[in-house]
Amino acid sequence: MRAGERRQAILDYLRHSSRPVSAGFLAERFSVSRQAVVGDVALLRASGADISATPRGYVILKPSQDLVRRVACRHDAAGMEAELCAVVDQGCSVLDVIVEHPVYGQLTGPLQLASRYDVGQFLSRCAGARPLSDLTGGIHLHTLSCPDEDAFCRVREALGAMGILWEGEE
Repeated sequence: MRAGERRQAILDYLRHSSRPVSAGFLAERFSVSRQAVVGDVALLRASGADISATPRGYVILKPSQDLVRRVACRHDAAGMEAELCAVVDQGCSVLDVIVEHPVYGQLTGPLQLASRYDVGQFLSRCAGARPLSDLTGGIHLHTLSCPDEDAFCRVREALGAMGILWEGEE
């Protein structure tokens, strides 16, 4: 298979996948190195493909009918699991984390967490790493996908009860 054909096959595979796909899986599937897949994805992105890299692999995000909302949060690294579980327990997904960096401006990390399993997988990958929110004293935003306004209200209520919902200076 030629490189151009492989890139098209990777793009088609991602378009039809309902879950994130790791570079390692794609490398095995197309009998190339993981680095070749990373390069292919970079070229696909440069040509306009909307491929996101999440902690669990590559995805092409499909339009959703869900409500998209943001919450501002503040906690230390130890509060991350409780925060993320509070969101997914209310039926919402955590699409990303956003921090405001003094030099680079807005930094966004795609997450795509929809269940406690996803949260557990993400946290195991975080072992030994510092979260983006360390750059901002724990203050960060999450973009959420919620099935309805009631679910979003439940998330805000749960995060507020935990002291994680950030509403400004104390």
